[in-house]
Amino acid sequence: MTRQSLAHVALVVRDYDEAIDFYVGTLGFTLVADDYQPAQDKRWVLVAPPGNPPGGATILLARATNEHQAAFIGDQSGGRVFLFLQTDDFARDYQRLLDKGVRIERAPLEADYGTVAVFLDLYGNKWDLIEFRRPE
Repeated sequence: MTRQSLAHVALVVRDYDEAIDFYVGTLGFTLVADDYQPAQDKRWVLVAPPGNPPGGATILLARATNEHQAAFIGDQSGGRVFLFLQTDDFARDYQRLLDKGVRIERAPLEADYGTVAVFLDLYGNKWDLIEFRRPE
């Protein structure tokens, strides 16, 4: 039986430190790794949301190294929601976003699948904050 899972998702950023400040300082993510790789003159920076399970997918903060890559900062998915941050307490985490001054793109709404709001990261990428409805 084949077993696969996502390990990392690359997010193109302008600057490592400003991205770490947003994801760790503002969103409360954990800094999993920040290692300099001299052979490539870059850093290996991984962040994960609070409560990420062991072996769960992390985000690789990948600094743009040329103009082509830089053109996609803030538009990783062509204007669609790019990442989906699942929470076990929507009200708590939505209030944290508001308290930290995170830009809200779409106010919370109740859907068949749960409660969701769209927020923007520091570059303008769209994220869903979502608490899935528990099966009854």
